[in-house]
Amino acid sequence: MKILSLLSVFLLSTTVLIMAQNKKAFINGKIYTVNEKQPVAEAVVVEKNKILFVGSNKDSEKYTDSSTETIDLNGKLMLPGFIDNHLHFVSGGFYLLGIDLRPAKSTTEFRNIIKEYISNNEISWVVGGNWDHEAWEVKDLPTKEMIDDITPNIPVLIDRFDGHMALANSFALKLAGITKDTESPEGGLIVKDKNTGEPSGILKDNAIGLVGKLIPVPSEAEYYRALQTALNHAKELGVTSVQDITYSNDLKAYQRAEKENILTCRIYTRMPIANYQKLVDDGIQVPTGSDKLVMGSLKAFADGSLGSSTAWFFERYHQDTLTCGLPMDIVTDGDLEKWAADADKHHLQISTHAIGDRANSYMLDVYQKIKDENPEWDRRFRIEHAQHVRHQDVLRFAKLGVIASVQPYHLIDDGVWAGKRIGEKRLKEAYPLKDFLDKGVKLCFGTDWTVAPLNPLLGIYASVTRRTLDDKNPEGWIPEQKIPLEEAIKCYTINSAYAAFEEGIKGSIEVGKLADMIVLSDDIFSIDPIKIKDAKVEITIFDGNIIYKK
Repeated sequence: MKILSLLSVFLLSTTVLIMAQNKKAFINGKIYTVNEKQPVAEAVVVEKNKILFVGSNKDSEKYTDSSTETIDLNGKLMLPGFIDNHLHFVSGGFYLLGIDLRPAKSTTEFRNIIKEYISNNEISWVVGGNWDHEAWEVKDLPTKEMIDDITPNIPVLIDRFDGHMALANSFALKLAGITKDTESPEGGLIVKDKNTGEPSGILKDNAIGLVGKLIPVPSEAEYYRALQTALNHAKELGVTSVQDITYSNDLKAYQRAEKENILTCRIYTRMPIANYQKLVDDGIQVPTGSDKLVMGSLKAFADGSLGSSTAWFFERYHQDTLTCGLPMDIVTDGDLEKWAADADKHHLQISTHAIGDRANSYMLDVYQKIKDENPEWDRRFRIEHAQHVRHQDVLRFAKLGVIASVQPYHLIDDGVWAGKRIGEKRLKEAYPLKDFLDKGVKLCFGTDWTVAPLNPLLGIYASVTRRTLDDKNPEGWIPEQKIPLEEAIKCYTINSAYAAFEEGIKGSIEVGKLADMIVLSDDIFSIDPIKIKDAKVEITIFDGNIIYKK
């Protein structure tokens, strides 16, 4: 009995020691907690993966001992880890591993990057890219003729950075059987030469799939490598949680990574709404999963993008007076409304891409109908992007409790050229961030990576300054819609957590919450707002562990 008792004491002591060794104290910091009850602090003590204490340096000593690892922040600013509300995470990993056409600032550079990529890689297709013709010396859309001579024997399908338009070369069009007689699919457009009627090579929205379906699917190993690449990129930028647009192969990679304990970022998945019945059959409701991998949310598309002139508006485009944009086929055939209503009955969250003012209004109508007809629950409807919203519809967001899931970097990009797309009059309703906040709409932020850079500080900079990328709006593009820095940080932390039903476990530095935090190189509260974009993440803490140090 005595031996057993001593052994018990030894085991208990060992357990206590192990727990103590799992403690970390971050002291001497300027800690912005995003907790309204305790907005600032000097010190945070972490035990294992949870926050044990938040407060003063002196009081933190009560929660530490000689075995606690102490990290002196030397006055640096600490924030909760950034939560990206909308991105394409594994696709981002593939993007980092593949061809990058975003740096091309001319048609010559565009061609040269493709030529060099082909010469340096053994590949069966050229895909990805993220080109932006608005950055070139000639703003016209590219054509297949621009690349046919350098890609005579290899198929090409390269996306514009918004993902709603792609360029195919003649080889790829031939493989897909696309000719001047091929009709555009519902919800898509095969752009054709006005003189010859031949396909130009530009495919929009659902038409991209005519060629895309021919591209070989990457292996599981390639998906896993892409995920690991994305995880490494995220930790350098202080992104500790993401709300991903997730497809089946992405999910397999996430599940493997969680099983192998290599996730350094929490994943909130959103599966295509067309597949919602599989989640219903599996008994999944939002939020189902662990603190690292969650299921139960769905993603739908109501329209296209502004850059591709496929965002759906009430009035015709200023630049292309033949179109109001493209509602998706699931809008026109009624499937979106039907699927969303049924999924909502089974407690699956609906988030829908809507950019044009008509697409946003349509989705508010759908959400209103579902709310009126289905049993009440904490559904947290979302509209992704919510870029062009009529003033009366901002009020409807608030009334219905619809979350505006915005990616603010887009506004300093779109602001360079949006006026020529839709005219100056409609610009007053573009990215109404302050209106959303003033009317009580729950606003959250992300990047839409790879459409925009993954760096959250760029999104915060964009929402606070609204200075367009061409530097022609030093006081801000639509400056009355600038928002305070404190609100921008909330949009990237606690508000994004709320959008995923996770505000109780993360999004602020509070006792009991998950220990996901970051330390910045600069105090973004003290510097000139235009310098926010130059600040860097120096330390990333995830699940109580320091996973990145600059």
